[in-house]
Amino acid sequence: MSEEEESADYCPECGSDKLQEDPLRGEIICSKCGYVVSDKLIDAGPEWRAFDSEQRKERERTGAPQTYALHDKGLSSVIDKRDVDISGKRLSPERTSQFYRLRKWDSRSKMQKSKDRHLLTALADIERISGLLNLPRNIKEAASLLYRRVVEQGLARGRSIEILSAAVVYIICRQFQVPRTLEEIAEATKLESKEIGRSYRFVCRRLGIILPPVSPINYIPRFGSILGIPGPVQQDAIETLRKVLSLGLASGKGPMGIAAAALYMSSLKAGVKRTQKEVAEAAGVTEVTIRTRFKEINELLEQGA
Repeated sequence: MSEEEESADYCPECGSDKLQEDPLRGEIICSKCGYVVSDKLIDAGPEWRAFDSEQRKERERTGAPQTYALHDKGLSSVIDKRDVDISGKRLSPERTSQFYRLRKWDSRSKMQKSKDRHLLTALADIERISGLLNLPRNIKEAASLLYRRVVEQGLARGRSIEILSAAVVYIICRQFQVPRTLEEIAEATKLESKEIGRSYRFVCRRLGIILPPVSPINYIPRFGSILGIPGPVQQDAIETLRKVLSLGLASGKGPMGIAAAALYMSSLKAGVKRTQKEVAEAAGVTEVTIRTRFKEINELLEQGA
């Protein structure tokens, strides 16, 4: 097989670009005609095999990946808390005392700078808030990275770490289009929503962050899951929202109320019985809001028709 065939991104036999890798055989195969384009595929994985998690842990020669959620990014060494040697035997009392002192000084050496102590507290707050709001790991990582920017720019001086952490989480949720409101974050953290709002606006202004507007469509899967509404009904609510949003319904109105009204309307249309009270409780709005938005959506759809 020539070098041109090996480096090609299409099949030299039939010209198809639908190539498939077979890591077990080390080959690149054309999925259309079956021609072996290359038989020298490099395996970038480890040279050892493991059949369970314990074997994998024992044979790995690298540590955990870098993470911004830890103040040292997970790159520093850690002295094991178990007082045993490499063979699993208990250490003598003298050695146990020695390693206790080593752990203590190792911990102190990592916390010498005030910045490290600040980050340790703030990142722990971000971890806690993310857990309370059931946020995915990528949100936590992005929030941790943004908080580091806040500290580097000197914006954290004289401000509450807890409030600033909550504000950073809210900013990242907005950027990633994850539907979490200021009120939800305030309720989870037992903080004032006004304080969180003031801090997030300050951070956005100083760092030049422009947040996208919250779309009511992002709330549909969440509310639908809480209410147990089938997927096709949720999809119909999304299509309804796309129509009314193109007509300018969202201007100056809360996205949660609009989403709840659209979901209620689609539920009625599909014969899925959900009361206004149930939908209002799931969305965190009042029944009056749902009735008002329901009427507005109806009027807009009639005008559009």
